Amino acid sequence: MEELEVFAAIGEDGFTRLISAFYNQIPADDILGPMYEGRDMAAAEARLRDFLIYRFGGPQRYIEARGHPRLRMRHAPFVIDTAARNRWMQLMGNAFETAQLPRDAAAVLQGFFENTATAMINRA
Repeated sequence: MEELEVFAAIGEDGFTRLISAFYNQIPADDILGPMYEGRDMAAAEARLRDFLIYRFGGPQRYIEARGHPRLRMRHAPFVIDTAARNRWMQLMGNAFETAQLPRDAAAVLQGFFENTATAMINRA
C-alpha cells in the first residue's frame, strides 16, 4: 500500500480510533503524561489526527489550519530523548492493537511512526 492510499483504506474513523486509543493512555503515563500537563489534550489529539489524515491522503484540514507541519520546530520545546521516543512508540503500538486497522495500512503507518519518532529526538 502506498502512503497516500492509507486514508482511502481506513478513513477518518480509522484515524480517529487510532489516535483516540493513543491519547487515552497519555494522562497515566509517567514519561509522556508530564509533557501534556496543563495542555488541551483534545486539541493535541485533533492536531495529530488531522496531521495524519492530511499526510496519508485525506482532507487538508491540518494544512489549512496550521500551515506546514514543521514537526521538529513544533516539538522543540519538549524534551524528547530515546526513552520518550520509545514510550511514544510503545503507546502507539498499544493503540494499533485497540484500533484494529487493516494490516497493510497499519504497516505503512507504523513505518512512518518509527522513522518520525526517531527524527523527533532532540536530547541525548
